[in-house]
Amino acid sequence: EVQLQASGGGLVQPGWSLRLSCVASGFTFGDFAMSWVRHIPGRDFELVAQIDSGGESTKYQPFVEGRFSISRDNAKNTLYLQMNDLKADDTAKYYCTRYSGNSYYSLRDHWGQGTLVTVSS
Repeated sequence: EVQLQASGGGLVQPGWSLRLSCVASGFTFGDFAMSWVRHIPGRDFELVAQIDSGGESTKYQPFVEGRFSISRDNAKNTLYLQMNDLKADDTAKYYCTRYSGNSYYSLRDHWGQGTLVTVSS
């Protein structure tokens, strides 16, 4: 059974940093591209960042470019999202997701349970 367990969310002030982690199990983590997706209440889900299976290729949405960094440690079956200079607009539940192949141009096929990030002064 594919499981994606996200953690690291919390309440922080604007300008602070957080690092989200997602531990994967039930599949060969290094064979699949991954992404972080967020959901702000009342809005559609937003893709945040993507990474290919080997970690060599990444892609970011403009609203996080330069502030967030996606990475992975395939030996530890873990996906990360380093979030710097957080803004109130980053308040959301963040989900790690798996793609069906080694490229993030494949279809997204599994979601974790999400971790809540709240940015407020």
